[in-house]
Amino acid sequence: MIPSRPFRTPSTIHFGEEAAANVGLEAKRLRARKALLMTDKVLASVGAIDPVVKSLRDNGIQVAVFDGVNSEPDLSHVEAGLKMLEEEECDFIVACGGGSPIDAAKAVSIMATNAGKIEDYMGMDKFTVPGMPLMAVPTTAGTGSEATMFSIITDTSRGVKMLIGSPFLMPQIAIVDPLLTLNMPRGLTAATGLDALTHAIEAYVSEKAQPMTDVLALSAIQLISKNLLLAWGNPQNREARANTMLGALQAGIAFSNASVALVHGMSRPIGANFHVPHGVSNACLLGVVMEYSLAGNPQRYADIARAMGVGNGNQNAMGVAKVGAEKVKGLIKMLEVPTLSELGVTSEKLEPVVEKMAENAIASSSPGNNPRKTSKSEIVEL
Repeated sequence: MIPSRPFRTPSTIHFGEEAAANVGLEAKRLRARKALLMTDKVLASVGAIDPVVKSLRDNGIQVAVFDGVNSEPDLSHVEAGLKMLEEEECDFIVACGGGSPIDAAKAVSIMATNAGKIEDYMGMDKFTVPGMPLMAVPTTAGTGSEATMFSIITDTSRGVKMLIGSPFLMPQIAIVDPLLTLNMPRGLTAATGLDALTHAIEAYVSEKAQPMTDVLALSAIQLISKNLLLAWGNPQNREARANTMLGALQAGIAFSNASVALVHGMSRPIGANFHVPHGVSNACLLGVVMEYSLAGNPQRYADIARAMGVGNGNQNAMGVAKVGAEKVKGLIKMLEVPTLSELGVTSEKLEPVVEKMAENAIASSSPGNNPRKTSKSEIVEL
């Protein structure tokens, strides 16, 4: 029996080259008067947001630019964004950038209409009022945040990355233009692409997987595994960029509806304690956690291997699953992703906080979706 599960996406998705030209038309359709454009200083300085600003202004929509989200979003970004939203009297929000500006914009959108502070809503389904209309325009092929109902905001005072989830956090419109990713640095291409691959893999093996998410997750695994290395090796390869970005979008929709698992549960405390970017910490963990988890559902991991184009000659599910895990580890190595120790997360620095990190991982609930169940001591060891 297939259990009933909801499946949610943005109401409108534009995908393809020059999709950014549709930003203003879609904002106009929603009767926007003045948009708060949330981005980061680097994107603003290099002109990456120019097509978005132009499209808005060409359609008679005023723009106020907030370019303060230069790292993983935290409470200060949300507060500053809300302040500008009010001062500029904006009635619409456009997020343009990677997962950080999009997550921050989601938090500003929802707190513009709900009482209290964003930290009051840590967890799932705690909002009672929809947020201000929100459009997401990603400039990286990785987080999938343009199509998810989640936001991750760091509470620096507690050292906690808060996972906040609600259907009200889903952007109404996603504009996904591969041309906006052509100038991504190679390291960011690798980290965000592996973040997306993690989303797809965890969505497929999650206990909350469903037929709709399975189709998208396997397609995303195929697209990303076949194109990410090409996009990394030749950043101007437009076909590889487009396929990787399509995979990231599909993975975002998949995990937004099926949730994530152990990698993400472990990744958030690493980011909160050591300020390692989310995509990088996922990439560091994916290979070892995948190997650990195979025994929980060898058939599903065998499906993943076959989607990556390996293991077809081995009829034993566990054998195929192991080949797939090796393929993933090999891809991570070829993309030159640094290890945790190379990022400064050494055993000496981990030891005083690792027990608490494991507790925070379990408290996030993501490990509960993992096909192989794990204890606090096993998370510490991993």
